[in-house]
This record gives sequence, C-alpha cells and structure tokens, in this order.
Amino acid sequence: MKKIGSLLGLGVLTLLLGACGAPGRGSAAQTPAVREFFAMDTFMSVQVWGAGGEAAAAALQTETVRLEGLFSRARAESDITRLNARAGDGTQVPLSPETVQVLAAAGEVRRAVGGTFDVTVAPVMDLWGFGAGGTGCRVPDPQALSRCLALVDGGKLETGDGWARLEEPGMEADLGGIAKGYTAGRLVELLGEYEVSSALLNLGTSTIAAVGARPDGTPWRVALRDPRQEEGQIMVLALSDRILSTSGGYERFFEADGSIYHHILDPRTGWPAGSGLLSVTVVAEDGALSDVLSTALYVLGPEAAVDLWRTAGDFECVLCQTDGVVLVTEGLEDQMTFGGEDYGYTCEIVRR
Repeated sequence: MKKIGSLLGLGVLTLLLGACGAPGRGSAAQTPAVREFFAMDTFMSVQVWGAGGEAAAAALQTETVRLEGLFSRARAESDITRLNARAGDGTQVPLSPETVQVLAAAGEVRRAVGGTFDVTVAPVMDLWGFGAGGTGCRVPDPQALSRCLALVDGGKLETGDGWARLEEPGMEADLGGIAKGYTAGRLVELLGEYEVSSALLNLGTSTIAAVGARPDGTPWRVALRDPRQEEGQIMVLALSDRILSTSGGYERFFEADGSIYHHILDPRTGWPAGSGLLSVTVVAEDGALSDVLSTALYVLGPEAAVDLWRTAGDFECVLCQTDGVVLVTEGLEDQMTFGGEDYGYTCEIVRR
C-alpha cells in the first residue's frame, strides 16, 4: 500500500513561517512554543504563541497522548480495546467520560447521515487490510465480506452514564474517523487555561485547528492539496477559531488487478465509496463534527452532501469532484483564494 502525505500540513507550515516575521510585534511575541510528536498513528505539531506558550504546548502533547491511550484500538488497555473484548456478552463496559462522549456523538451523526459513518465498521476495515487489525491490503472474498458486513450496525452500540456495550459477538468499534477531530476540540478547550494569544494545531495531514489569529492579526492560511497530485493545491482558506478536517481517497489505497481501492469504505456496502468525490474538507467550530462529516460527506456524494449542508447550518465544506469541479459552500466564499485552475479545476459556490 502506498501512502501519500497531504499538503495541508506542508501548506500550513509554509504560511506560518511567513506569519512569524510579521511586523509590529516584538521578537518574543513572534517565537512560538513548538512541540512535534507522534500520536494516533501520525506526526503532529502544535505551535502556541503567548506568555504561557511553553506550558500550554507541553500540556497539549500530554493530553493528546492521554486521549490516544483511551481511543486507540491498537492499545491493549485502551477503552476501545476493552469494549471490543466484551462484545456480545451483555456487559456494560465502564469507560472514561471522553470515550462515552465520542461514542455517543458518533451514534448521533450516524443517524443524521444515514449510516454513511459508522464506528462499528472495524471488522470490514480489517478485512480489507486498512484497520488496526488488518494483515495486508487485499480485495476481500465476497462471502467473508458479507459475514463482516453483518457485524456493522452502530444501532447495536449502546452508551450510558459511564459505560458502553456492543450487542453482538464479533462487533468492534474503531474511532479512527472521529478521534483526531475530537482531540483537536479538546486541545482548543485546554488552551483556554493558559495565557496564550493564538495557536496552530496540526494533528497529522487531515485535521488542523486554527486558534485566534496569526501574530500579525490576520487569519491563518491553510492550503488544501490537489487530491490528484501531491505538489499541487486547489485553494487556500483563511481561518480563525475553526477546525478543519479533510478526507480523500489518496490518503491510503492499494492497487490490485489494475484497479485502485481506497480506505474510505461505505459502511452500508463494505466497499470503497465511489461517490464522484476526490476529497472533502469540512470547516466547523466542533472538531468531532468536522472529522466525522469529512468522511460521511465523501461517502454520501456531492448532491446529498450539499443537501445536508443546507439543512444543518453548523459547518462549511469544500467538495472536490472527480469531474474537476470544486464545490465551495458560501460561508467560505470570502475566506478562500482559489488556485485550482492551474491544475485543471473549476470552482462553483454553493448557496442556500
């Protein structure tokens, strides 16, 4: 399997360096506290400005690692591992408040998006080789896929006050589609406990939190990569106090018998989504929401994604279609600089 990095991180870093040299501020104000670390199966970086920057950056790293210890299916003692181990035996498994909150939020979104996002898709992810329990990417046997697909049902994941339960033996939950977004939101909350003026949190190639403004007072500038080629970018978004999540088939995929299979599976069919989209970027105040919706909208396809945006009202999105048209919801119109024409794309603004 070939992995391709996103320009989200690279684009942000480049533009951030320009912000560090902004005029009108002292050198101390221009020097962020920086932490770079590996967590949640990706490289992360946090950059924090302000008198409390060093303490805040250290706290952000500590909190990220703590949450990974709760959410990771690859950790033997995590909440999710313990939940999965008791699937089908009727046990209300005691879990941390954060884990219960994430599972409950995932269930709410699952219902809202018609099952196009489902944390119980883990057995199917593993069968394809994309999940934490996978043993190498491959096109699954149809009968094996049918058996695993029967275990995908978020309606059989029950949550209560401090506990959760998987109703059927063999079911497993995986928080890969919501954990980074939830963590980004939690880190933004944590920054409120420190004397900081602004921050940029890059939680891998798919989730970025822009806190406050850049040191020169202008919005953070986040580059969205061209999903067809690693060195291109389709636009730059100017953001303040927002969390951005991107999903695209280019992130993880493999080729077999001349066909490309990517990791964004439709939980309803068990197959990689073929919705006419190359990538989806969601911008919202709520990190968990942005993370989940970037996947769900990718599975839904552009028409249903736009319909959901028109009724929801709590997020904006960029939908990059396979036909080269990039749909941008109107809330981002004044915050974007489109550059996709250099790579064969056209831009259309979607209005309510």
